[in-house]
Amino acid sequence: MPWLQLSAHVAPEQAELLEDLLVDEGATAIALQDAHDDPVFEPERGTTPLWQDTVLTGLYDDLEDIEAMLERLQAAWAAHYPEDPCPTIDYELLADRDWEREWMEDFKPLQMGKRLWIVPSWHAPPAQDAVNLILDPGLAFGTGTHPTTALCLEWLDGLAVQGELTQARVLDVGCGSGILAIAALKLGAIHADATDIDPQALQASRDNAQRNAIEESQLALYYPEQLPAGDYPLVTANILAGPLVELAAMIAGHVAAGGRIALSGILANQAEEVRDAYQAQGLRMDEPTLREGWVRLTGYRPTD
Repeated sequence: MPWLQLSAHVAPEQAELLEDLLVDEGATAIALQDAHDDPVFEPERGTTPLWQDTVLTGLYDDLEDIEAMLERLQAAWAAHYPEDPCPTIDYELLADRDWEREWMEDFKPLQMGKRLWIVPSWHAPPAQDAVNLILDPGLAFGTGTHPTTALCLEWLDGLAVQGELTQARVLDVGCGSGILAIAALKLGAIHADATDIDPQALQASRDNAQRNAIEESQLALYYPEQLPAGDYPLVTANILAGPLVELAAMIAGHVAAGGRIALSGILANQAEEVRDAYQAQGLRMDEPTLREGWVRLTGYRPTD
């Protein structure tokens, strides 16, 4: 069965209205995409920013009365914005395809370091004797495909190879999907505490832990204000430069004497500010590791 796709370029402040109008017309799926590949970095906390030129698309299984639908959309737009013309709404018919299978084929197992693999649940582990972390692409949370996540996973894998993860306790700040905490546990850590401000992140972490046979006693999930006092031999925080600087005292305060830290989610031109913030907290920071414009910072707390 073919599908009808409507699409329009829309300003961010008007995207919600057009989305609602497309849904009212019976859209089975809605997508928002960046028209110019302009990334949005460092949004205000608690906000979901859109690009200045957003492409909004709606998918329909009803192919009848397309012109009448467009007229209704234009009339509804005019009722809300009588001074602004309705964005041009283009439409096309899409041949029926197995969209889910095509999407799944885009995601392959990823090797992180020497032993660690990130494996989508529909793939057989490529290396049965390696450390295989089962994780599916999900709602805006880390899956290992982004350089910031990959850099942290490779760091953890390196520590495991050196024996520094064995029986270690780990803290992950801004856990998202739980990927770093779960990876640390599968690589030999004895326990991980993980925090996030988003309840969906904590649920995703819980689900992914179960998928990877992580016992409840091994992983504890907290909102930041609930995190118990204490320090850890290993601390990770893969968030953004602004929150990393803002939370430097809290995050660095959890690094035990002799403990190590990894920070990511940092653009190359932000690395110096983040590094200075953590050195001011008594940590000794290594030189940045750079990949595709993103930086991982690692360091440790001296024992004297």
